[in-house]
Amino acid sequence: MEGKLYLCATPIGNLEDITLRVLRVLKEADLIAAEDTRNSIKLLNHFEIHTPMTSYHEYNKYDKARELVQAMGKGKQVALITDAGTPGISDPGEELVRLCWEEGIEVTSLPGPSACITALTLSGLSTRRFAFEAFLPGDKKERQEILRELAVETRTLILYEAPHRLVKTLEELYAALGNRRMTLCRELTKKHETVFRTDLEQALAHYRTEEPRGECVLVIEGRKQEDLLKERQESWAAFTLEEHLRIYEEQGESRKEAMRLVAKDRGCSRREIYQALLENKNR
Repeated sequence: MEGKLYLCATPIGNLEDITLRVLRVLKEADLIAAEDTRNSIKLLNHFEIHTPMTSYHEYNKYDKARELVQAMGKGKQVALITDAGTPGISDPGEELVRLCWEEGIEVTSLPGPSACITALTLSGLSTRRFAFEAFLPGDKKERQEILRELAVETRTLILYEAPHRLVKTLEELYAALGNRRMTLCRELTKKHETVFRTDLEQALAHYRTEEPRGECVLVIEGRKQEDLLKERQESWAAFTLEEHLRIYEEQGESRKEAMRLVAKDRGCSRREIYQALLENKNR
C-alpha cells in the first residue's frame, strides 16, 4: 500500500464534535503526528485509540517532516492532528503538506472543527468575503505593516489572540482601523463559550477592567467600500485634471484609457472629464 497523509480535524473544545471518519482514520493509521502529544493523549484515551504517536510541532517541523515523508514513502499511513481544530490552519502542518506534494505523497483532508469558521458564522457580520489573519506577527515592524494592510481591507477580518495579549492587540487595532463593529468569541464550543457582539471601542473599555480569559477569536467588520472610495477621491483632489491624466500617460496608458482611469478615481464619467479638460484648455 502506498503511504498517505491524513489531515484530521479534532475538536476545539467539545469532544462530541469529532467526526466518525476521523475516529476511524486515527484508529487505522500506522502513526499519529501530534502537535503536543501530552494534550492529544487525552483525546486518544477518551476514544480508546492506541495508535502510536510522535510529536510534530513548530520547532521540529522541518526535520520531522522529512522523517514522516520517508515513512510514508515506505507505505506508512500518517494521521496529522493539531492541538485543536484543523491542521495546517495557522499551524506547522502546512510545511508537512508542502513537502508531501513535492515528494509525490498523497494528501487528504478530513473536514471538521475550525475556530475561525465557527467564529465567523457566529459573528453576525458579512460571511461572503473574509480575510483570515490568525495571530498578528510578533515583530514590531512587520506587525505595523500588517495593521496598515488591514486598515484598508474591505473583507471581514478574523484574528486569533491569547488572553494575556488581548488588550494590547485591541488597542493597536483601534488605533489602526478606527472604531469598527466586531464580535469577540472566546472558549468556543466549551462550557463557558462567550460571543460578545460589540465594537472595538467598547471591547477595549470592557477588557481594560475585566480580565480576559480563554483563547479569543476576533471577527471585525471590513472597511466600507464607500469610505475607501471617498478617501481615494479626496486624495486625487490635490491634483489638477491635467496632472492626474499625465500620471497615467507616463505609465504608458493611451489618452482614452487614462481618461477612463481618471474618471474612475474621481467618481465621475469619462465624458465629464473630457468636458472639464476641454473647458480648461479653452480658458
